[in-house]
Amino acid sequence: MSVLTDLIYAGSNAVAGLTEGAVNDAIAKFGGDAKVAFPDTAYFLPTIYAATGVKVTKLSDLPACVGVLKSLISNKEDLGEALNAGLATAVGAEILEALKFVDGGNPYENESGIGFVPDPIIRSLGVPLVTGDMPGVAVVIGKADNPADVVATVKDYQSKGILTFLIGDVIEQVIGGGVKAGLDFRVIPLGHDVTAVIHAVTVAIRAALIFGNIKPGDLPGLLEYTKERVPAFVNTYGEISEVVVSAGAGAIALGFPVVVDIDLGENQVAGALESVTDHSLTAKRSLELRNIKVKVKELPIHVAFASAFEGEIIRRPDMHAEISSDKKPAFELVVMRGANEVEDHKITIIGDDIGPDAPVEMALGTIVEVAGAKMQVDFEPVIERKIHHWFNYMEGIMHTGQRNLIRVRVSKEAYEKGVRLKDFAEVIYSMVMDEFSSVVDKCQVTLITDATKVSEQLEALAMPRYDARDDRLSSMTDESVDKFYTCILCQSFAPSHCCVVTPERLGLCGAVSWLDAKATKELTPAGPCQPIEKTGLIDEKLGLYDNVNKIVGEATHGAVETVTLYSLMQDPMTSCGCFECICGILPEANGVVVVNREYKGLTPTGMTFGELASMTGGGVQTPGFMGHGRHFISSKKFIKAEGGIARIVWMPKELKDDVANRLNATAKELYGIDNFTDMICDETIAVESDAVLNFLQEKGHPALGLDPIM
Repeated sequence: MSVLTDLIYAGSNAVAGLTEGAVNDAIAKFGGDAKVAFPDTAYFLPTIYAATGVKVTKLSDLPACVGVLKSLISNKEDLGEALNAGLATAVGAEILEALKFVDGGNPYENESGIGFVPDPIIRSLGVPLVTGDMPGVAVVIGKADNPADVVATVKDYQSKGILTFLIGDVIEQVIGGGVKAGLDFRVIPLGHDVTAVIHAVTVAIRAALIFGNIKPGDLPGLLEYTKERVPAFVNTYGEISEVVVSAGAGAIALGFPVVVDIDLGENQVAGALESVTDHSLTAKRSLELRNIKVKVKELPIHVAFASAFEGEIIRRPDMHAEISSDKKPAFELVVMRGANEVEDHKITIIGDDIGPDAPVEMALGTIVEVAGAKMQVDFEPVIERKIHHWFNYMEGIMHTGQRNLIRVRVSKEAYEKGVRLKDFAEVIYSMVMDEFSSVVDKCQVTLITDATKVSEQLEALAMPRYDARDDRLSSMTDESVDKFYTCILCQSFAPSHCCVVTPERLGLCGAVSWLDAKATKELTPAGPCQPIEKTGLIDEKLGLYDNVNKIVGEATHGAVETVTLYSLMQDPMTSCGCFECICGILPEANGVVVVNREYKGLTPTGMTFGELASMTGGGVQTPGFMGHGRHFISSKKFIKAEGGIARIVWMPKELKDDVANRLNATAKELYGIDNFTDMICDETIAVESDAVLNFLQEKGHPALGLDPIM
């Protein structure tokens, strides 16, 4: 093993010397008080912060970190000691990358890579990671001798939904090979310098801090978390330098196996560092090493189908055809029928198919009829909402909206590959029968493009169905049902977190409603959503139930003993980290601010979303702060124990505009207030707490007349 350890130490010592010199040069140039920080993160320099608890904010903080780095390099002939030296390389890489951002520098502005991955992006990855839509994370580094080899591997990962980071010349090789890259496609170029690998490492490290409640400074806990709960691995292409070997050792220390495409002979470490020189086996072996099992869906359509394409944006110049309810009638409807009314796999197209002349503007009525012994009317909208995801999984297709407010775009490339309406129908049929096979026995799909007939079906069939559902949902309250549901999907990342989903409080990720949870229980009886019989009411105002406490205690293995459903201040629900919004108290205004993940600025609390989120994630209860979904903001149960929505004093304008109609309706019903959102401050009006308070006083905001919130 001496050759391998010698390579690791050579790389670590080289990085240590380079880092020390770079820090000294930066201090000499900018001064010790110069700020050093990565953009849009609450975790300082994440590797150093997670491993040591040190909050690096200025250049004068770095010499001590260099000292810690050097202390990890023992130069002893021991693989465990050498892996520690690999961690030292990670620390050095982080410092070297951070120095690029000194005094607000933007080093990746003209780069083909994005560099540092902001916190909100990591939080947005939480749901697909826990649902399996994104089953793993690949880090691909180097330069392939034959570009086709790395292109094939990355395409393989993309087809499986794997999030792939690229470092080095593989960036140009992959993009040049026709792979669509960017955050939208889950193939993310980070940078060309080998030190850019730290930006992939910090994604894993921040996952531990965000989702896992790992405390800064708990290095053993951090390493255990990344090994057990972050399904990442590394592939290297081409010759590997001493620094790359050392960086690979750091990855192995974090629990991420490394697969190289050169023959390392006896220097291989089974399960951790392996040679795979047959490039057709690189992806297969990498997934095996992390025990990642992916069920690839082979559909009879003309384009690739994978969750990696869900974020694809089709711009108008690249568009061949568009279905837009703003221009022509369009709707999507799932209807439960009797068994004798459905012919399985029957596909009917009424009207013209997608024509050859671009751009094509089309009407489209999508009617999906399902039958099954265990099917329920309540499952119709659950299946219907999935159409949005399924269409977006098609390469070259973009879908937004639902019901009769939709837009679908087909790219020129997709049309040239042969995409026609039958492809959409085949996707719907295949996915309904795959994901809902426990309740659906037969499915038939009808697509209508004749605008007159679409309008007729919209009025005669779809709208009455939508109205009936809305009436049913509007009548559903927490009081009208006899059970709630748990959702522990996120426990794969946040072991002590458990959502309690009720008709008036959806999951904090915004993706799981009470009906979704009910359907999940039917579809997977032993799955993440289990019923909570609504018994043992202790306090109605707080939403405190003895049986809720009992079931949540069991679901969190005793980590959470008491939880209230409607309180912000007393035992609030835990938060995993992938919540859409955060609610936090603003004592001087006697109210709360609500901020969404997309907002990047400061809030009146003096903190950004990321800083607020760092206090609430990982399955902990933080009185005064709470993660939640967007739709919960307008609920009558929103912090009901503290006075409800009347406490909301500030929101980012984008969020305020998004929830305005629903929130105003709730305020009118509860308090008789018209246009309540006009009383809520936003960043275009004020951010400083004193100015916010002045605005609230001018508007006569009801929070100012409530009992003190603290």
